[in-house]
Parts: sequence; C-alpha cells; structure tokens
Amino acid sequence: MAQAVNASKNLPSDPRNRETVRAAGGNPQDGNLETPVNSSPLVKWFIGNLPAYRPGLNPFRRGLEVGMAHGYLLFGPFDKLGPLRDAANANLAGLLGSIGLVVILTACLSLYANSNPASALPSVTVPNPPMDAFNSKESWNNFASAFLIGGIGGAVVAFFLTVNSGLIQGLIG
Repeated sequence: MAQAVNASKNLPSDPRNRETVRAAGGNPQDGNLETPVNSSPLVKWFIGNLPAYRPGLNPFRRGLEVGMAHGYLLFGPFDKLGPLRDAANANLAGLLGSIGLVVILTACLSLYANSNPASALPSVTVPNPPMDAFNSKESWNNFASAFLIGGIGGAVVAFFLTVNSGLIQGLIG
C-alpha cells in the first residue's frame, strides 16, 4: 500500500495544475480541493452571507429566509411552465404546485432531521460553519417548520404579485 502511495507521488504531472488547483490544507487525502473559484474572496463572502452560514441567526430565522426564497422562486416554473400554463387558473395551479413542493421538501427536511445528521465540517469555502445552527434534532426541526412557513409565504407573495401585476404596473408607470 505504501508503495502505491509513493508511486503516485512520482507520476509526472503538469506543474500548472499545482498552481491553480491544490489540496486544501496541504492534505491530498482529505478530498477537498482549493480552486480559484471556491477559494476566491468574493465566493467566500457570498456563501458566508447566505442564511445557512450567516453567524448569529437562530435556526427558525434561517429556515424562514431559505423557505421564503424557495417558495417565491418555485412559483414561476409551476405557473409559466406547468401543464396548466394556458388555462385560466394557471396562477392558482402554480401556487398550489409550489406549495405542494414546499410541503414535500419540508417532509424531506424532517426525515433528515430525524436521521441524526453529523455536525457541519469546515471547508475551503466555509472555514467556520456556525456551530449553533444545525447541531441537534431540535434545531433541524425548527429549521424545517420555519421553512414550511416561509415557503408557503413566499409562494403566496409571488402569486399576489403575479395576479396583481396590472395594478402594480399602473401604479409605477
């Protein structure tokens, strides 16, 4: 086994690869690569400001923010690309479809919460994951229940904006 590891170190490789992609922390057996994309300050800042990694938020607030974004964004594909897109009640079908998917995703989150997931590990992009966020079954369940509330709320907001788009355009222009 030791010969195989030593032999792999002696293989000729392109030196440019070591300039751009390298093992995180200098350990190639860790399976975590540091690339120009995932180690750039802009990407680290962006991911660090997502609700899942932002420090100081409780699990309910994290779930509410993530749920609102998902519910709001899921409405559009169900409304404009769903099988009832040409029907008179396409907006209502989009609302019900997005709420249905949010309910399914909440059930998946609850199943995951009850599987006793491991704590978050540091990585290249998130060197200090929030330890108070997802460290217990209770925090995952709080996240899941807030995800349901936020997801339904986000879908309802997208529905009302779509239904009242003529009124909103009349107020603006």
